[in-house]
Amino acid sequence: MSLIANWSYPTAVRFGAGRISEIAQACAAAGITKPLLVTDKGLADLPITGNALELLTAGGLGRGLFSDVDPNPTEKNVEEGVKAYLEGGHDGVVAFGGGSGLDLGKMIAFMAGQTRPLWDFEDVEDWWTRADADAIAPIVAVPTTAGTGSEVGRASVITNSETHEKKIIFHPKLLPAVVICDPELTVGMPQMITAGTGMDAFAHCLEAYCSPHYHPMSQGIALEGMRLVKDNLVLAYTDGTNLTARAHMMSAAAMGATAFQKGLGAIHALSHPIGAVHHTHHGTTNAVVMQQVLVFNRPRVRKHLARAANYLSISGGFDGFYNFVGELNAQLGIPKNLTELGVKDPDIAALVASALQDPSCGGNPIKMTEKNTTDLLESCFEQPI
Repeated sequence: MSLIANWSYPTAVRFGAGRISEIAQACAAAGITKPLLVTDKGLADLPITGNALELLTAGGLGRGLFSDVDPNPTEKNVEEGVKAYLEGGHDGVVAFGGGSGLDLGKMIAFMAGQTRPLWDFEDVEDWWTRADADAIAPIVAVPTTAGTGSEVGRASVITNSETHEKKIIFHPKLLPAVVICDPELTVGMPQMITAGTGMDAFAHCLEAYCSPHYHPMSQGIALEGMRLVKDNLVLAYTDGTNLTARAHMMSAAAMGATAFQKGLGAIHALSHPIGAVHHTHHGTTNAVVMQQVLVFNRPRVRKHLARAANYLSISGGFDGFYNFVGELNAQLGIPKNLTELGVKDPDIAALVASALQDPSCGGNPIKMTEKNTTDLLESCFEQPI
């Protein structure tokens, strides 16, 4: 099977090894003549970023770079990025990297032409309509990890540096105009990042599949996305040069972010505040709490996940699926609980309050309350809090 394709769902995707060579053409297709490449500090000096900048330069598009991006990007990063964008006279953004670089790049393109403050566009009701849609700059997205799927998303997650809350900023035009999915860019990922980002993709697919909302297209995408993770994540983890496994994981990441239009749930409702306050890796946090959330949702998802288990060739119905998650975590070296992850002296009440405010909790199969969410969160630690 040839792992080369051109997709226009959910946006124009140039998929395949070596397709970073088309970055200048992708910018031209998006109407960008002077892009600002936005990436994180860790990637800024790596060869893959240097190569992307060389390709842009060779294409006559300049060499603009902004890399002051925190692992959990904040509104301060957005402000500095917008300043660099405006001072450089840029007319579009190349969002390059993992979730942090992609999310911040999208936010810079979004905010560069707005007059209202960032938090006015939080994903609450129809707040996105407050934005001047015509002032949103075009975006080309180039993922270098296989997890978040932000390259095909219409939102960014930004941490409020004052309240330590992760906020979702949504607008339909945050969906990049062109995406380059080149699995060769993921070959250098450390094992820990391969594991954490891969489990993020799995969490997106799992929660979308279990969400009670109606979206049959997302349902099918989520199910096949879980299969791709099941069949390829351990391969990519154990042999980072396996381009077939890397390609399938990159597909699964994009599929997860496409599928979660149907909804997310308690996994993300917990991991967002934990990550914002305790600075844990998002995908790894998702993996750590996943089994406990499965138990929490069992009354509503037991039969549903039994059907998924059949498709995934997992025996034992819901229990088999639950055990599979535990075995997968063990193979990937995922911490067994939040204590082992490094979450010390948590303010349970504050984390629960933030979880219940997170938009993700609205897609959970079982309604999350202060009482049951407290019990759920406490069960994710080595000992009861």
